[in-house]
Amino acid sequence: MTRHDLSVKSLRSSLATRRAARVKRQSLERQLASYTTESDRLELDAILSRHSAEETGELRSIINRQAMDRLIRSA
Repeated sequence: MTRHDLSVKSLRSSLATRRAARVKRQSLERQLASYTTESDRLELDAILSRHSAEETGELRSIINRQAMDRLIRSA
């Protein structure tokens, strides 16, 4: 296999990995968006508080962004 073949294969692999991560994140965002009421969000926050910031960082980032989006839309 030539260097060119390896770099193309590496690029394809990288793109596939990034695509899979994007699909996974979009699915997670949809799931988190289903927590629409205040009680839902409090329950989710209680669940997340049982775990470290390192474990929940991505989730909290998504939740905070969605909360800001809701505030902007309601203003």
